[in-house]
Amino acid sequence: MTGLWTSDHCFFCGGATWLEEHHIFSGPYRKKSEKYGYKVTLCHWEHNESPEGVHYNKEKRDYLKRMAQKEFEKTHTREEFIAEFGKNYMEDEE
Repeated sequence: MTGLWTSDHCFFCGGATWLEEHHIFSGPYRKKSEKYGYKVTLCHWEHNESPEGVHYNKEKRDYLKRMAQKEFEKTHTREEFIAEFGKNYMEDEE
């Protein structure tokens, strides 16, 4: 796995078994998520098994998207982020 937040442990719980790669941006933005390395390592439970898994938990999904946006904006503008990923995920923090 290659990405900014990939490792040999789950990003959320720190577990080290049944690890999976999660693209932070999906659908039409999945290839861009791959391009920029916006992926995290998650255990199966935190990925898509439990109701708290990122596929079912909007709060966790949005957290990861804000984290990726912050990383992108270290070298790009907000307008460039919106052009690439279609939305400003930082609105809730402003």
